Amino acid sequence: MAELENSKDLISVLWSGADILRSKMDANEYKDYLLGIVFYKYLSDSFLIKVYDLIYDEKPENLKVALEAYKEALEDSSAEELKEQIKSECHYVIEPELTYTCFADAARNNSFNREQLQKAFNNIEQSDPLFADLFTDIDLYSNRLGTGDQKQSDTISNLIKEIDKADLLNSDAEILGNAYEYLIGQFASETGKKAGEFYTPQAVSKILTRIAIAGQEDRKGLSVYDPCMGSGSLLLNAKKYAKEPNYIKYYGQELNTSTYNLARMNMFLHGIVPENQVLRNGDTLDGDWPTGEETDFNMVLMNPPYSAKWSAAAGFLQDERFSDYGVLAPKSKADYAFLLHGLYHLKSNGTMAIVLPHGVLFRGAAEGKIREKLLRSGNIYAVIGLPANLFYNTSIPTCIVVLKKHREGRDVLFIDASQKFEKGKKQNAMTDGHIDSVMKLYNERVTVDKEAYLASFEDIERNDFNLNIPRYVDNFEKEEEIDLNELLVSMTNTDKELEQAQGDFLLLMKELTSPDEDVMFALNELIRKMEGGWTWQNLKLDLKDTQTIGNSVSWEIYVQEYRGMMGEWNFQH
Repeated sequence: MAELENSKDLISVLWSGADILRSKMDANEYKDYLLGIVFYKYLSDSFLIKVYDLIYDEKPENLKVALEAYKEALEDSSAEELKEQIKSECHYVIEPELTYTCFADAARNNSFNREQLQKAFNNIEQSDPLFADLFTDIDLYSNRLGTGDQKQSDTISNLIKEIDKADLLNSDAEILGNAYEYLIGQFASETGKKAGEFYTPQAVSKILTRIAIAGQEDRKGLSVYDPCMGSGSLLLNAKKYAKEPNYIKYYGQELNTSTYNLARMNMFLHGIVPENQVLRNGDTLDGDWPTGEETDFNMVLMNPPYSAKWSAAAGFLQDERFSDYGVLAPKSKADYAFLLHGLYHLKSNGTMAIVLPHGVLFRGAAEGKIREKLLRSGNIYAVIGLPANLFYNTSIPTCIVVLKKHREGRDVLFIDASQKFEKGKKQNAMTDGHIDSVMKLYNERVTVDKEAYLASFEDIERNDFNLNIPRYVDNFEKEEEIDLNELLVSMTNTDKELEQAQGDFLLLMKELTSPDEDVMFALNELIRKMEGGWTWQNLKLDLKDTQTIGNSVSWEIYVQEYRGMMGEWNFQH
């Protein structure tokens, strides 16, 4: 409970920092400032705590005490030795005047200097390749921060003061990591379509991870790979389900540099040691990676950009990732290129789970040939249809394709989870109950009426290797049968009621009088028409314009009464 409260407090402080920037720029921009400065505070606070622990072998009472201890230690003859030791453990060194604690004090005293903060960023980036260009997206001199040096400096100063309220000293990696994940999710919500570049909704992440890790939870030294890692949240989910989370090794690649930096920060904030991070900023399809010692992994998780364009150059037919299939994914739709890349890097006993648009299940031409080859080889293990409008960047329904490298059978489990969601204002959401329901179907791997179907290879072959889920899972709900006799009786009774209402209304009209000859003429004309078989609807339309009858008070009262009768009758029928 205390951990939950700490997490809420931390989230509240961090999110309030966003309020300082929200009026100045959109979420896709201010997330870089907020998350970057939060990360620098994490590096600085962690550094001071580590220094104090090395000096006194205990945790400091607060960061100011740790800072003073650090300053004193630097005056000692063993200062360089201390720095070397810290550098070997933290991979960076921060000078006392460049700690976040100093910046926060300066901000409160109205003496904050942006140049010092920029220097601090540069020092971190230059300290180790791990941090190279990490703060590139934080422009401390941007006009978006305000007009003129003073306003820009004030904006950063206010942000530093607000973020300083976050107690990272007493927050473990899990609490801090979860708070960071929450922020990323909130930014995704505000950013809209751009969110697809860096965020996979947690519900989808959970399903992908639980599927890929199934049967491997006890493995020590588990390796997980995401070639389109975004902010790294999908990779980090493995930590939640593994029995030996401290030994997981994370491999990830991301094309967008800003998003790549976000992933690196996310790793550290979740307590992932540098030795267990192997991340790269690069194009997954244009050049294969990794190509070194570790090239295949226990888990492959992917949420690639849907139907993205790629070169599909003829030379890729010689690429080991694609050469076995004889064709390439089309230029306009790289979905199968991403899938084959991931499968290539999967261990023989591993599991891959990838999110893709439904088109990959049934499109023909080159994609059809690749799909058939995968099915004949037994690589496709399951297909799960997800609800529409789960993602921030698209409203189209998507599916999860589960793949195995080598297995004995060639059957495929189809699961229709399209109705397992709660409707939201912007996006639909899958609850933990929905996720558990999907996992139950996946693990049991049997046919369940209207929910799942275990298709044999022969079934799939008969369907020309089309994997469209409705071909296998019939979720059609039969409409309730209509009793025609009952309907006929109801219609007859309605006709009788209408005839009675028309008769009553005619009697009312015959009782009306007026000294105005024009009014009486119009009234008698209406009565004649009704006695001649004029319809109720005709009369309703005619009476919309009271001027055709006249303007007497009695007639106006009549019209109002008539309209009231009509409204009541329409409501009932």
